[in-house]
Amino acid sequence: MGLKELARAPGPKIGNFIVEFATPGIGHILKAAGLDFAFFDMEHSGFSFETLKSAVRYFEAAQVPLIVRVPAQENDMLARACDMGAEGLIAPMISTAAQAQAMVDSVKYFPAGKRGVGLQMAHDNYRAAPVADALKAANERTSVICLIETAEGAENVDAIAAVKGVDGLWVGHFDLSVSLGIPGEFNHPKFTAAIDRTVAAAKKHGKFLGRLVPSADAGIAFYKEGFDFICYSGDIWVLRDGLAAAAKAIREGVK
Repeated sequence: MGLKELARAPGPKIGNFIVEFATPGIGHILKAAGLDFAFFDMEHSGFSFETLKSAVRYFEAAQVPLIVRVPAQENDMLARACDMGAEGLIAPMISTAAQAQAMVDSVKYFPAGKRGVGLQMAHDNYRAAPVADALKAANERTSVICLIETAEGAENVDAIAAVKGVDGLWVGHFDLSVSLGIPGEFNHPKFTAAIDRTVAAAKKHGKFLGRLVPSADAGIAFYKEGFDFICYSGDIWVLRDGLAAAAKAIREGVK
């Protein structure tokens, strides 16, 4: 099942934020845990495109759809990630419909966009095909996801969601709270109003909606609020917190 098929499936889609462990088994680990997708972060991790090219294969082997956040909105970042085989693309700080359209143009081939053509490469599994068929297949496979994490983006979210070729919205809650001038105040009326506008825009335009969540209870609450892509924690935090809890329990248990 690809990302687009997953987005159309009912119920919550549960994933994990990958920011440290781009190892050969990571896709199978997530699959064994029952997860539906992975969010591979290149903005804050330092992952290179060479690392991404390998990681795409790790997740493909496990049949885990992959969302990739590139470090910036520029065409060369998005198009290069597509060429490496990225299926879902996120770029940071999408604040206007024009930026959303530029993102679509970078990800999609003619006639849906302006992506430079490179065929029989990683993204199409090195297969030869008629050019028109190859472009159509690539456009059908890729998903454009706009990251709403600025006050301007939250204000313009309805127009962003209305852009043809945008498949989903994603909330960057920390950056959004900072942009609103209320760092970490997720219950502040300014923040909740921005979330309400984003949820409404996703519903109105038929886009999927995702965000990172710190706990299972938070994931349940956000799903009920209108988020269907629930990215539970991150690889480093799951490992750190699991080890910390076990170490604490052992030390207390032997006192």
